[in-house]
Amino acid sequence: MIGKEQLNNEEQPEVKVTDKRKFNVDGSLREGVTIEAEKPKEEMPIIPPAETEQTRAEETEAQEFDDSDIPGVDDPASFVNFLTTLATQAAAALGAMPHPATGQRTLDLETGKYWIDVLAMLKEKTRNNLHSKEAEIFDGMLSDLQMQYVQV
Repeated sequence: MIGKEQLNNEEQPEVKVTDKRKFNVDGSLREGVTIEAEKPKEEMPIIPPAETEQTRAEETEAQEFDDSDIPGVDDPASFVNFLTTLATQAAAALGAMPHPATGQRTLDLETGKYWIDVLAMLKEKTRNNLHSKEAEIFDGMLSDLQMQYVQV
């Protein structure tokens, strides 16, 4: 065990502290310190709001969803699975995918519009009551279906 006498006899390393503050305690400039002139800020190009929203939408689509963030993702009766069922019906009616029952692609604009309207009504009724990821998925599904309807 090391005693107090041994600690006092050992050479302690020298520590040098350099004060790099530019101002004294009273706020005056310290001796030998020069203040650099502030660089002019570069002008940032102004991006129109429509482009900003489009960029956000593209970033949102590019992001992968972490399934663990969505409540009840493993539950077959979850809200997201329910939305997927409705969206599948709409996509099948718009000819975007084979009909789940027949396996054939058909174009039925009236039925496609019906399912899109059902989803839009459901979105309105569930506004501010969804988990953020559920709302994000819902918005993406509905937007995609609406675009498919317009393109057909």
